[in-house]
Amino acid sequence: MKKYLYIFSFFAFTISLKAQEKTMKLSLEEAISFALENSYNNKAAVNDISSAKEKVWETTTIGLPQINAKVDYQNFLKQPVSLLPAAAFDNTTSTIETVEEYFNLQANSQPTPPDGFIPVVFGTKQNVNASVTLTQLLFDGSYLVGLQSAKTFLKISKQAQEKTALVTREAVINAYGNVLVTESSIDILKSNITILEKNYQDAKKIYENGLNEEEDVEQLEITLGNLKSQLNSAKRMKEIAYQMLNLALGSPIETNLILTDSLDALAINNINLGLISEAFNVNNHIDFKIAENNREGNRLMVKLEQSKALPSLSAFVNYGSQAFSDTFSLFDRDQRWFQSSLLGVSLNVPIFSSFGRKSTTAQAKIALETADLRLEETKQRLSLQAKKAKNDYQFSIENYQTAKKNVGLAKRIEKKQRIKFFEGISSSFDLLQAQNQLYSQQQNYIQSMLDVISSKATLENALNLPIK
Repeated sequence: MKKYLYIFSFFAFTISLKAQEKTMKLSLEEAISFALENSYNNKAAVNDISSAKEKVWETTTIGLPQINAKVDYQNFLKQPVSLLPAAAFDNTTSTIETVEEYFNLQANSQPTPPDGFIPVVFGTKQNVNASVTLTQLLFDGSYLVGLQSAKTFLKISKQAQEKTALVTREAVINAYGNVLVTESSIDILKSNITILEKNYQDAKKIYENGLNEEEDVEQLEITLGNLKSQLNSAKRMKEIAYQMLNLALGSPIETNLILTDSLDALAINNINLGLISEAFNVNNHIDFKIAENNREGNRLMVKLEQSKALPSLSAFVNYGSQAFSDTFSLFDRDQRWFQSSLLGVSLNVPIFSSFGRKSTTAQAKIALETADLRLEETKQRLSLQAKKAKNDYQFSIENYQTAKKNVGLAKRIEKKQRIKFFEGISSSFDLLQAQNQLYSQQQNYIQSMLDVISSKATLENALNLPIK
């Protein structure tokens, strides 16, 4: 019995550990830090940098020594015949008989050689040729430009990772805030439903005593049904909001998350009026740096096309060995191998391409002009984006302060109308209007807190503020 108890305890403990592994407690800052290491986009950006580094080395090796080995084996199933002038040989009867014998051995399928020529077979039936070649590029203008382009590509990849980190931060902030908004909405709806259910039951009793109209009860019932429907929708949205946060974090979407920050605290902590007066330097913005490097890439393309008109110079040295045999005895000890070696230099001078190089160079120059236009457009767009982000952030703070005040006013109005309704002073229409106003202001207040948080994140990205 104890044995089974131990086994059960072991499995229960294992399941408990796995459940704990799937649960994460995160503040907003912890969520951002986690996403910067684990999000799918950031991992992909890291891989892009690794690939770019390999690309730089691949381009570098073009100008480094290259060694290649080659082995050729040939087995002539039927050796080719060459015809030599008969005048070059002693044209005796014995020679003619030998020739006739040769053609008899060829299964009588080959035509008789023309008069005045003798068929001759050169070489052996089986041959092996093994060689090693060392090549070295001495000068190539396109290689030098290609090396610069590869380094520029690496720089762009690193900047893309920095951009990805900023976008990830903003995405996590928005996803984290959406979860808190959903949870706050659920809490408010539950509280409103509790109050409204009491009002409904009280109104129903009053109606049963004949002190009000059935319409008043039905009006409260309609409002109660709408709130319950909104609550069910909010609960479903809560599950989706948590899954979207997990997706932004780079964790499995079924991971259980416990958020330790509250919406109210985050809204207050994200109010920083000093950001509105923060100076904007477009030259330090990551998007501008990326645009500059794209422009640099187009400039290098112009140089690459121009360099194709330059001569290229390379050197090579070759060493080889050959063996010949009529049978497969090429690897016997007594097989004779013949060595050979070759040293050479190759110079390639482009002379005339029917103006093809001129056309490609012109295209590269046009692309460079377009990159200059895009660079200026990026500069203007980023400046405007920073101004708009500051305006949106300032508005979100003002709207938050107004919404906070309005929700308090709406609560007092609704409470007064509720008292008047049950005292028979006001109608159900007045109460409904006050309730709808309260519910609207509550949602505005929740949304205003999220706007403060998200608009600050947008402003930080617009100003290109580094991730702390």
